[in-house]
Amino acid sequence: MTKRTADVSGQPAAVSAERVVARLHPRARRLFWPVVLLFVVCGATGYFAGTFPEPWQNVALLVGMGLIVFFGCFLPFLFWLTTRYTITTRRVILRRGFFVRVRQEILHSRGYHVTVRTGWLQTLSRSGDVLIDTGQGRPIVLADVPSVSLVQQALHDLIEEAQVQAPGEATDAAGSGPVLG
Repeated sequence: MTKRTADVSGQPAAVSAERVVARLHPRARRLFWPVVLLFVVCGATGYFAGTFPEPWQNVALLVGMGLIVFFGCFLPFLFWLTTRYTITTRRVILRRGFFVRVRQEILHSRGYHVTVRTGWLQTLSRSGDVLIDTGQGRPIVLADVPSVSLVQQALHDLIEEAQVQAPGEATDAAGSGPVLG
């Protein structure tokens, strides 16, 4: 992921490597209710398993509890695990989804507005939602990001750095004009 520009003689004029600034997951707080559900299901299964007079009823209990654990605990964990935010020196990458994968990228050089929204529970854990508005419809939301104020400041710094470097990288070695090709 190295960007190279060349001057008229074909020699490399500038090399800017993309570096990862942060890799983030949403807070694991959203897994609270699935974990509570897992404890309740395990307790209920342990209490009721083998107490029904018919064998099919015991099997139905185990199958039902297994389905509840799969849909109520395992799938939310997988969806949380597959949501990732990567901030690099050139862009913000949002990856999410388990069955349908979605990847969105936003270049810092294009410029965007960063807004932070925090609820009272998020304020206690110093997390929040980062809204990135590119001016093209709905904002992109990085949900429940840890250290939200630090992420916001880093995004502002990266946007400012990209805005300053963009004109300098697009000129040749003499600084007289754009590099073509």
